[in-house]
Amino acid sequence: MLPLYLLPILLDRAAALVSPDGTGRLPAMGWNSWNEYACDINETVFHDVGEQLVALGLKDLGYEYVNIDDCWSDKVKRRDPVTHELLPDALKFPNGIAHTAEVVHKLGLKIGIYSDAGTETCGGYAGSLGYEEIDAATFSKWGIDYLKYDNCAVPENYTDQYPYMPEDPNATPNVPPDYDYSTSITASRYRAMSAALLSQPRTIQYSLCAWGHAHVERWGNSTGHSWRMWGDIMPIWAGKEQWSWGLMPIINQASLLWNATDFWGHSDWDMMEVGNGNLTLEENRSHFAMWAALKSPLIIGTKLEGLILRKPILEILSNRELIAFNQDPVYGKSARPFKWDGKADAEHPAGYWVGTSVAGVHLFLLNTHDKKQKMKVKVKEIPALADRANARYLVHDMWTGRDLGVVKGEIVIDVAKHDTAALRITTLHGKHPNAAWQP
Repeated sequence: MLPLYLLPILLDRAAALVSPDGTGRLPAMGWNSWNEYACDINETVFHDVGEQLVALGLKDLGYEYVNIDDCWSDKVKRRDPVTHELLPDALKFPNGIAHTAEVVHKLGLKIGIYSDAGTETCGGYAGSLGYEEIDAATFSKWGIDYLKYDNCAVPENYTDQYPYMPEDPNATPNVPPDYDYSTSITASRYRAMSAALLSQPRTIQYSLCAWGHAHVERWGNSTGHSWRMWGDIMPIWAGKEQWSWGLMPIINQASLLWNATDFWGHSDWDMMEVGNGNLTLEENRSHFAMWAALKSPLIIGTKLEGLILRKPILEILSNRELIAFNQDPVYGKSARPFKWDGKADAEHPAGYWVGTSVAGVHLFLLNTHDKKQKMKVKVKEIPALADRANARYLVHDMWTGRDLGVVKGEIVIDVAKHDTAALRITTLHGKHPNAAWQP
């Protein structure tokens, strides 16, 4: 029997897993190795990242997880022949994963690791399918605090009767209208690891990297703390390359399925590419603002070494007001779209979003176009303020930390190409204009 504090509790959506120490109530914040290093990792990388999170002030802002992604284990030996425990790569981690965890913990941080709900990871290393209890116990013994659990190398006998992939929703015709995807084999693969983690004496944040398959948004909340909703991200504004996607297709999907997120469970729109590739400053701002608005986990994916010299990127990642929205202790729901500027598609998703926090009502105005736009929104169009549209409001810029002035009836603001205006709306006295409203 599970302890009472680990039993699912019923919210106004699916059942949620509640951890005794609060793990998973708010979106996770931290750093992950994959976007910057891929398989070129070793223990020094993670020791240094921990020190950089502290030195750059990111730890104090809430970035607490140092996450090891794929390629950390021994690709040849794979498992101990007697215990069947996963074996770390002795060249990359000569002192073992437990040592790296100890180093990270001494900095006041937490450590994450990676595995896969298949026979192999996406990089071809040993997966955890069929070894869930052994691997969960191993991770707990090593002092792991976070598990990213991927979805590669799934055997044919583990495929779903009615596969669902969000990037190709019509690929499986004739799905019965009452079919429950929580009964799918995909869900059972992820639940097996969930049960194994919950049986450990250590709380481990569970990140389901299921890519949105099998409608994970319908059952992920009862299985883990967050769930990936789309394929891998890459640092481009729009389009895709192979299996990786730019920002616009991901945000477009988010505009359709924003409302699965609340306390204790969060739709994950993938690790952030802020600071990577050829994203412009404005595109980096939009990336961070929208991930914060969506209450997605804020997992940094850029190299921290030298970040102090990339001051604009560090300032984006350190924006206290956007982080506060993402981590709000009273309002757990994602911001929601309420207005589209033209056709809604993977090039031009919703541009007008609204959310709420203890500080007020928030607008996120995303310019998806290739030139500066004068973005206009009437107060009566904003769901949180529609029934009090005749009042005067104070508008605050969350990027600069400055008040922009008083408005009545309509908000008009110039937004640069691919930038996002992040605004907070309060009464003239700085009070919440509608504290009872939620998306």
